[in-house]
Amino acid sequence: MADNEEKSVSSAKNSSAQYAPYNQADHQEVDTEAKSSEFIPYGVRRIEIISSQYQNIYGRIAVFFSIFLVAYGYGLDGTTRYTFQTYATSSYSSHSLVATINTIRSTFAAAALPFIARLCDIFGRIEIFIISVLFYVIGTIIESQAYDVKRFAAGALFYQFGYTGSTVVLQLMAADFSFLNWRVTASFVPALPFIINTWISGNITSALVNTTSNRWSWGIGMWAFIYPLLSIPLILCYLHMYYLARKSGKLADAKRDDGTRRTTERLSWNPKSIVKAAWEMDIVGIILFAASLSCFLTPFTLAGGAKTSWQKGHIIAPLVVGFCLFPVLVYYEYYIQSRTFPWIIKPLLPTHMLADRGVWAAMGIAVFIDWVWYMQGDYLYTVLVVAVGESVNSATRISSLYSFVSVITGTILGFLIAYIRRIKVFIIFGISMWFVAFGLMIHYRGGSYAHSGMIGAQCLLGFGAGFFTYPAQASIASCTTHTYMSTAISLYLSMYYVGSAFGTSISGAIWTNILPEKLLDNLGDSTLATSVYGDPFTFALTYPMGTPERTAVIHSYSQTQKILCIVGICLIVPLFAFGFCLRDREMLSNEQSYDISAVEEAKAEHLSWSESIKSLFKIKLNSRSKDEKLNLKNTLAFKTR
Repeated sequence: MADNEEKSVSSAKNSSAQYAPYNQADHQEVDTEAKSSEFIPYGVRRIEIISSQYQNIYGRIAVFFSIFLVAYGYGLDGTTRYTFQTYATSSYSSHSLVATINTIRSTFAAAALPFIARLCDIFGRIEIFIISVLFYVIGTIIESQAYDVKRFAAGALFYQFGYTGSTVVLQLMAADFSFLNWRVTASFVPALPFIINTWISGNITSALVNTTSNRWSWGIGMWAFIYPLLSIPLILCYLHMYYLARKSGKLADAKRDDGTRRTTERLSWNPKSIVKAAWEMDIVGIILFAASLSCFLTPFTLAGGAKTSWQKGHIIAPLVVGFCLFPVLVYYEYYIQSRTFPWIIKPLLPTHMLADRGVWAAMGIAVFIDWVWYMQGDYLYTVLVVAVGESVNSATRISSLYSFVSVITGTILGFLIAYIRRIKVFIIFGISMWFVAFGLMIHYRGGSYAHSGMIGAQCLLGFGAGFFTYPAQASIASCTTHTYMSTAISLYLSMYYVGSAFGTSISGAIWTNILPEKLLDNLGDSTLATSVYGDPFTFALTYPMGTPERTAVIHSYSQTQKILCIVGICLIVPLFAFGFCLRDREMLSNEQSYDISAVEEAKAEHLSWSESIKSLFKIKLNSRSKDEKLNLKNTLAFKTR
């Protein structure tokens, strides 16, 4: 009996101790053990130390201004290159292959993003940025000197790797130098140049491509030396931070395990280290991911056109292979994570992250953002020039209005979120605006009367996008720790390109299968129909607005664009559903990422939300063994379903 009473008293003491406020001296040993199980890649630990050197406001301004300069370069280049690419393919009499090139680029970028983000974690941000600039320059040179569509597409791959690397590094840098409540504002810094580029891009394109000249090659090639120059300030900032960190002696802490966090050693560029890095980054999963996407999506745009070829083996075989590789990828990722593979540290599809609805809902939004946008935007410039009668300058500006309005809206919203610290309601509102915008585009799709309607639709589309594109990216950061932040952001951006690949392939398939038939039906001349389909801009110069031939072509383009927009408005429905599935966590004012463990422990102990947030800063609720923490997480996961 006495024994039972003693056990009861002991149990009560343990229970009270379990819920007592955290005491650092009493639990230092347990905390050290818990922290040591967290894997911190060398690049993450290194950037934490380097970024801490610019804690003052002037240092942060210097970094973000340097980010702005780099983004200004690739932003203006991307806006004008979108137009120049159209003229390049048209000069090869292969205008319909615009969607094919965009699909290949999107597929390649989707596979490259996780790979690049992990290279940043292993080797460092600025090292990967310099390599990205090098690929950017090489691809730009190849594109500008290409004399057929195959060489142009090859250059586009090099350019896309450099462009993707630059964008993901800038987003990671913005995240490294910002807290959660300012994350949306920081994420919009690389997008701010669109406010300027919208109005000057048209002048650049019209100066190089007009009725008397077609110098698209120079318009692309000049960025081979402009872009590296704009990258120099950012590189100098990081070199200065590196110098300060090394001088203070703090940088050496990133190279060793200090007993509190398990860090990986820095890998060099020798073959052995590269092989090790490849396994750590799950290179097999990345290859399967890229192969499945490219095989499945690209044939959609290659088939169809003036002569359908769906029955050909070179179209059917990649579709079957790509479809079969998807379950292989899923099984492989599940297999390596259900067993112990010490050489694969960060798998391509981490199941513990993807199980969180805050993560997979945001990734679903990322997929459908570009999927929906490309349904109306892939051939928007061509429709504006041929079917609406816009000039080169006007068509370029209207095509850029989406980015212009979205950046202004999102930047203002970012300052609002910094104080409100909730974003879900804004995301749902922004998505709902897309229904109205696509309704306008279905109505205003061709003819001179469509000028104002197209402008209004693009502005409304950009207004809605400002409420949910980058806020959804910030939402994903609120569901992950800093260790997995690069993985989460890279997967989110990768889903962007997956959506782009879906959008460009489907829009290309609709365009290549429907437009030739419409042109033939409305023109009644197979030779002229083939000529318009292959080189619409020459036709637009030859047949002005009001001629019977131009009117027939406008009708054909309008009918095709209507189908594209109807498909797009249908795809907004699942986008809207994903918005409702997001979590609505508070964007904290002194955290780079979310401390999920503290909130989960608070929920498990039935604390209120305000008490849960306080636990992030004031107390450690309790110290548990690894088995107890595992049981707690399983219980919480069951409750949240």
